[in-house]
Amino acid sequence: MLPLRDSIYFHGPALVTKLLIALCILGFAVQLSMGLDASLERLALVPALLMTDPLGEGYRLFTSMFTHGSLGHLLGNVWFMWVFGPTLEGRLGSGRYLLLYLLAGLAAALAQTLFSDPHTPMVGASGAISGVCGGYFLLFSRAYVLTWLFPFFLLWLPAGTYLGYWAFIQLINGLLGLPGVAWWAHLGGFAAGMALAWMFHPRRPYLTSPTWESWFFYR
Repeated sequence: MLPLRDSIYFHGPALVTKLLIALCILGFAVQLSMGLDASLERLALVPALLMTDPLGEGYRLFTSMFTHGSLGHLLGNVWFMWVFGPTLEGRLGSGRYLLLYLLAGLAAALAQTLFSDPHTPMVGASGAISGVCGGYFLLFSRAYVLTWLFPFFLLWLPAGTYLGYWAFIQLINGLLGLPGVAWWAHLGGFAAGMALAWMFHPRRPYLTSPTWESWFFYR
């Protein structure tokens, strides 16, 4: 199920969302210039290294948020940010939204460290973006998400249903120990995003029901 857009068709300029997407793209371009394998060795979060030398290796907490393992990994992450980020940024304000993103990314790294092999490198914005999804889940559960159900169907699903199902899948896969994806980082970021959105006292309500304008892809 691929989210295409939400039902809230006015978001404001979403400058921080666009900046974060640009930084992720720039980070991947830097990785390609270094070579992907070399960049992962230099920039990925490796919990064992962080625990051994927190001062010398602490930068990896942030560089890992803006680096990715492949082009598909990058595109999937920035797409979710583009679908869910502008609405949350418009509700919280850019400063609090940026703080939520960064703190959720740190919480995601901590969760993955606690529940995974500490020697396994971790990269990707998905932990921080999961925080954005968690904040959206808390504040906009009654909005709708236009969802592409493979291969032919488009359907408006309640955001609470879509993101609740997504979080449930992360939990099941984490409990099963499926390799290759930082499931616990997703869950940690999602939970942190919910908590932070509740703490930040959002400013104003939004229309949440789909309207005809919502079928067009513009921001």
